[in-house]
Amino acid sequence: MAIKSYPPTTNGETAKKRLILNAFVETCSGHQSPGLWRHPDDQSSNFNSVQYWIDLAQLLEAGHFHGMFIADVSSSNHTVLGGYDVYGGPKNLDPAIRSGAQWPVNEPLSMVPAMAAATKSLGFGVTISTSYEQPYHLARRMSTVDHLTGGRVGWNVVTGYLDSAARNLTNGKPQAEHDERYAVCEEYLEVVYKLWNSSWRSDAVKLDRKSGIYTDPELVREVNHVGKYFQVPGPHFCQPSPQRTPVIMQAGTSKAGKAFAARHAEGIFVSAHSPAGVAKSISDVREQAVKLGRDPSNIKFLAKFCPILGRTQEEADAKYADYFQYGDYDGALALFGGWTGVDMAPYGDDEELRYVDSNAIKSYIEGLLKHAPDVNGGKWTKRTLAQHIMVGGLGATSVGTPEKVADEMERWVKEADVDGFNIAYAIMPQTFVDVVELLIPELQRRGIFWNDFHVPGGTYRENLYEMAGQHEPLPDHPAAAMIWRAPKDEPLPNGKSGKANGYANGHGSGQDEDEEVVDPTSMQLN
Repeated sequence: MAIKSYPPTTNGETAKKRLILNAFVETCSGHQSPGLWRHPDDQSSNFNSVQYWIDLAQLLEAGHFHGMFIADVSSSNHTVLGGYDVYGGPKNLDPAIRSGAQWPVNEPLSMVPAMAAATKSLGFGVTISTSYEQPYHLARRMSTVDHLTGGRVGWNVVTGYLDSAARNLTNGKPQAEHDERYAVCEEYLEVVYKLWNSSWRSDAVKLDRKSGIYTDPELVREVNHVGKYFQVPGPHFCQPSPQRTPVIMQAGTSKAGKAFAARHAEGIFVSAHSPAGVAKSISDVREQAVKLGRDPSNIKFLAKFCPILGRTQEEADAKYADYFQYGDYDGALALFGGWTGVDMAPYGDDEELRYVDSNAIKSYIEGLLKHAPDVNGGKWTKRTLAQHIMVGGLGATSVGTPEKVADEMERWVKEADVDGFNIAYAIMPQTFVDVVELLIPELQRRGIFWNDFHVPGGTYRENLYEMAGQHEPLPDHPAAAMIWRAPKDEPLPNGKSGKANGYANGHGSGQDEDEEVVDPTSMQLN
């Protein structure tokens, strides 16, 4: 693919990005705010109830959130299928179990069809690892849910990183090294792209009652993948789903992670205390994407963001203080240990961490001081670190009026070039109620959030890109070149399709004419 030259993704003061908002949740209590399940108004301990998830999905759709991003035993990005057992360890699950720090956790994909049945437009991004499930099986599961949701599913692709997961899922074998996990993941994506896009021609299903042909066998083929890690003959077990390939999401800002993101990601999740903590990684990924022939604006960066909202600053401050008293100290350190691999148990509560004997901790604290020098007055101890995690986890927590919080969101867009936010909650569902009732009207007043879904009832990809008809991956995505189309549906030289088969040009076709036109603190550990 020829390398193209693209304009900057932002245009100074003359144009403002319209924000993408996802709700950041997990099938557990508290998620990023350990201990707050004890708050009298928190309902997150009801996560075993399907009605809980239906109610949340309907609230988010009423507020016109783009989607719900469902993590899995994670910070903002990683799935592990194992508990956080580093703090006071090794292999010490007690602090996480006792405090409910992302324990227990249910499987994230199961309730998506129920939520989709109760909504029309909300997207659902689901975290699933490539380390512990065969690609043929995952391809079938994702196609099934894409069908059942009408094309509203996304996949947060992660490789897994905790030994606690490997112990349960690899039959005693050690977990693969970091870069090898990414090599496996690259081939894994190649396999599922082939199954989703190359195994069935777009018109294979005939449903011809006269001839008795349900599917034309000439239009279904094996993919015959033979690689270093996988041998998958196919064919795919499911007919093409509305999006064929779910929206591909990713997090991870290691060298291997950024290379993977530049090639595959449509949405990328980042987390840091300030915009400076992620700005370089975002710039690096966009630059790499251009070298791969992708439009960098087609990669949407979403920063983790926990808003504590009040109609006045005093009300917001009081709300934060109320939440803080329910935070769990050991639960916070259990999360930190899982996210970083660093056990804080040996250190004193008030020991200043930049002077300890751990290079890993010193490096982490140096990152905090560099990118968030005003937090805690610049003095980071084990106690202040835990306290900082208690409401909203590690990353950005903004306390204030809708105007103040919106100002902070705009600062992230201007200084880090993010495209939107993963909204983490302090208590459930009140944080999201406050966002819908207080913050979103302010964002709409500023012209940086839509008033309705771009395509009501549309696919996740159509609404993510605000491109009507763009069900399948954009033409500059590696999956797009694999799509087996009927001759009448092949793209014409101008990039348009011979038939409107859910195919739109990746640089604006499908838009309505009147439409408005890491660093150590990031916690991206893959």
